Amino acid sequence: MSIDRSVVRAAATLALAGLAGAALTAAPAQAAAPAMTTTLAAATVSSSTVGGYITRSEIIERAKYWLGKNLTYNQGGSYPDSDGKYYRTDCSGYVSMAWHLSDSLNTVGIANSTDTYEISRSQLKAGDVLNSYYDHVILFDKWDDAAHTTFSYYSFGSTPVKHITGMSINASTIDGHPNGDYKALRYKKAIDGGSDGIGMWDPSNHYFHLRNTANAGGNDAGDFVFGATGMVPLTGDWDGVGTDGVGMYDPSNHMFYLRNSANAGGNSYEVNFGSIGDIPVMGDWDGNGTVTVGVWRPSNHTFYLKNSNTSGVADKSFVYGGDGMIPLAGDWDGVGADGIGMYDPATRMVYLRNATNAGGNDFEFQYGTVGHKPVVGDFDGDGKDTVAVWMPNTHVFSINNQNTNNVADYEFNFGGDGMIPVAGDWDGK
Repeated sequence: MSIDRSVVRAAATLALAGLAGAALTAAPAQAAAPAMTTTLAAATVSSSTVGGYITRSEIIERAKYWLGKNLTYNQGGSYPDSDGKYYRTDCSGYVSMAWHLSDSLNTVGIANSTDTYEISRSQLKAGDVLNSYYDHVILFDKWDDAAHTTFSYYSFGSTPVKHITGMSINASTIDGHPNGDYKALRYKKAIDGGSDGIGMWDPSNHYFHLRNTANAGGNDAGDFVFGATGMVPLTGDWDGVGTDGVGMYDPSNHMFYLRNSANAGGNSYEVNFGSIGDIPVMGDWDGNGTVTVGVWRPSNHTFYLKNSNTSGVADKSFVYGGDGMIPLAGDWDGVGADGIGMYDPATRMVYLRNATNAGGNDFEFQYGTVGHKPVVGDFDGDGKDTVAVWMPNTHVFSINNQNTNNVADYEFNFGGDGMIPVAGDWDGK
């Protein structure tokens, strides 16, 4: 099982053609809200088992269960979760409850557990913790801004349980303890859990048609216009909030236009990167929770990857692939950072590498038939990306939840002639 899931799509590689598109308008920056406390109670029903794998969304829902109950902080006391299991009523007991552990650990136990490991603060995601070895632990909720300068968290450091927003990551103290005493830790059994939906971009009218699930149904995630003729659709979690936005790549001037939401609106990022003839490929290359730009250059079979959505030179480059292949990216092993891959339309062979560097393949298998287009997504919510295919002439998606030879778990019809398939977690569920 995985620690993390990155939302990276290969559909961006399927349509590089033609005419330059119209310029797109950038969205204004949003100011961070001041720090504040909320105490709204919420009910939850556990779908995880005690000590088992648990989604990040369930961790947060479990944390909310004690919020607003006016529980008294007491290291000698205990209180049940929604399933009736009792946990110690202090900071580390609260985290143990949210993680659905078998026992109430203390802060030393959380730090030394074989089920946790240290991450950089920039990688913090919902359900991770900031842990002060001898003193205190808080449960990370989310980044409050795209620059990752302020964040929200849950804490049981005093009576009652609190939800704090707008906390500066650089504050001298966090929740009453010195900032420098905290280390960012991740629970190994926490998985993103949200499964990807699918979608279509129609080059004829520039409409996105998005669906929250990867199956037959309506376009419940929306229909909206974005992009221009000749552009390539992109999807990814550009701001690290846990849901995917959409984007466009203009091959005529190698400009990326990225929108943090999957709806009508302005651009959050405009990035000039690569060269004429490059193919866009998006991924969380450094495992910090945000998807950033990259390109694959067919002329020399080289990947050029950036760890930020800013114009400039590549942070990493290496040779991989061959003539006529389609570049892929995804979290194949669920470790929280994306690897790269290749789909060979001539042989329908898929080659996947867990890392973003020179080396051998971790997966090799055949999938699809002549004419199929690859689409990458985590379609079953297990935290690992797999390669699905879509047939342009029949409009049939063949979803494969394992990166194995030529076996579809299920199939359904979606899309139309000339459309380009995409995938993404539009609703974070």
